[in-house]
Amino acid sequence: MKTGIIGAGRVGCSIGKYLTDRGKAVTGYYSQNYESALAASQFTGTGSFRTMEELVALSDTLFITVPDGQIGAVWDRMKGMSVDERIVCHFSGSLSSDVFTGIGEKKAYGASIHPMLAFRDKFSSYGQLNQCFFTLEGNPYAVCRLRELLQELGNPYRMIRAEDKAKYHCAASVLSNDVLALLDMGFALLGQCGFTEEEAWHAASALVRGNVENILANGTLASMTGPVLRGDAETVGKHLGVLGKEEREVHRLLARRLLKMARARLEEEKDCAGIERLRAGYARIEETVKG
Repeated sequence: MKTGIIGAGRVGCSIGKYLTDRGKAVTGYYSQNYESALAASQFTGTGSFRTMEELVALSDTLFITVPDGQIGAVWDRMKGMSVDERIVCHFSGSLSSDVFTGIGEKKAYGASIHPMLAFRDKFSSYGQLNQCFFTLEGNPYAVCRLRELLQELGNPYRMIRAEDKAKYHCAASVLSNDVLALLDMGFALLGQCGFTEEEAWHAASALVRGNVENILANGTLASMTGPVLRGDAETVGKHLGVLGKEEREVHRLLARRLLKMARARLEEEKDCAGIERLRAGYARIEETVKG
């Protein structure tokens, strides 16, 4: 592959650096802002191009790493060029390769690839890509070539259906940004108890880190603790009683989800005594969180 990268932001810089560090051929960068393309090319030791046409002409694979709302516009421009036998691939988690309308008529091959990683910085996030999981979908030929690339790089991946992209991206958002929102809510509650911001972070570090590590090692059901699992309706009620309207609704809905998980765990463990012992508690919790 001779890969040209359109877009010189966090994803484009990170992917280019990851590829060049592993000896893969990257033609260089095109960006609407030439200074951004130049900075990315210097960072990766590749070329920078003032026109998209130049980059396309010298590349057999095009990685489009612009924001989702700009992918269609980039493709509309590219359709006016000769893209015969080229792989055209975007990095959106929510969009499928269907965004490349009429690509078959251009004798090119469309695909989408998505790294499950939060790219926080242009010039350092590439260091996390060696452990990153990717998803792929699109034209069979394009997907085959991209799979070969990921195999050579040593990255795990799986195929995904085009119609599942929105749900998949929602899952990734829940696991990243929604978790941030919950942590922010927890830190704010500590602040209401008199903790400074630094004290809240320090106090929560062992709890948060240990919980995440335990979940990744053992799964969500095995990692459950707390009042819902114990059937402690009184404590759940106390929690709800000290929260504001928005926080109470969030906590109530999460408690309902935890209740389903707790039942599943006890059934999985075939803990008949535990199920019987907690049945009354669960009934009270259900009433408490019903809303």
